[in-house]
Amino acid sequence: MVRMPELPEVETIARHLAPVLTGQTIAHADVLWKRTVDRPTPDAFCAALTGARVMNVNRRGKFIQAALSTGQTLLAHLRMSGKFAVYRDGPGDDAPAREDKHARLRWQLGDGTWVVFIDPRKFGRFYLVDDPCEITGDLGPEPLSADFTPAWLTAQLAQRRGEIKPLLLNQRFIAGLGNIYVSEALWQAGIHPQRIAATLNAAEAERLHAAIVAALRAGLENGGTSLDGLYAYPSGGTGRNQEYLRVYDRAGEQCPRCGYAVERIVQGQRSTYFCPVCQGLAKA
Repeated sequence: MVRMPELPEVETIARHLAPVLTGQTIAHADVLWKRTVDRPTPDAFCAALTGARVMNVNRRGKFIQAALSTGQTLLAHLRMSGKFAVYRDGPGDDAPAREDKHARLRWQLGDGTWVVFIDPRKFGRFYLVDDPCEITGDLGPEPLSADFTPAWLTAQLAQRRGEIKPLLLNQRFIAGLGNIYVSEALWQAGIHPQRIAATLNAAEAERLHAAIVAALRAGLENGGTSLDGLYAYPSGGTGRNQEYLRVYDRAGEQCPRCGYAVERIVQGQRSTYFCPVCQGLAKA
């Protein structure tokens, strides 16, 4: 099973890239696999990046985004297997591309550093746009922002007739959440993943809000979750949050709260892990 990086992983990578890229001019850009660039064309993408200075690097949802001195914004979505590598002293101009057969895109910065995007499954995508809302405009609120409040979540859930877990995975509802942190938050809140969203009362919604925030903050503090060997920092390190997961990917193991066996079901073609006792549907 391959996991897609979620908010803590993408945020961690953005934080690692920020000191490498911010203030630097992109001296050279190469697209090594054309479909890695969604827009504009690969040639136009490279031409527009060359000579542009990176003003800042941050995250929106599961996108890494960089504001450029040209007024444009560069966005990257890692998808299932994308990662960045930074080479500060390669032996030659084409060395970074030879380092990994899965290199799809690379930039050389003004100080000589190479930043290479490596993506074995080829699902990662880059966008260079005048307005980032062209890509991220439909995303829901950031779950670690002031816009995401217990009152907002309570009101929104009351209007939704679908199951709670698929709803929380919907990026238009809340940005950045994914399978790992939703499973962990639902366990922490004691809510069955198949509960109908509108059946949650205000106390349960407030508990879920706190659990989402706590799960994401823990993921950030632990540097993200590395379970499949594909998520890694640009420096080559990996996260350690997998050591603290309570139910995700732990089917058959004892629930750390009640001791009952953690179960796995499939919702929307995705694995869901939960404790049938702590998160019983009888709570609905």
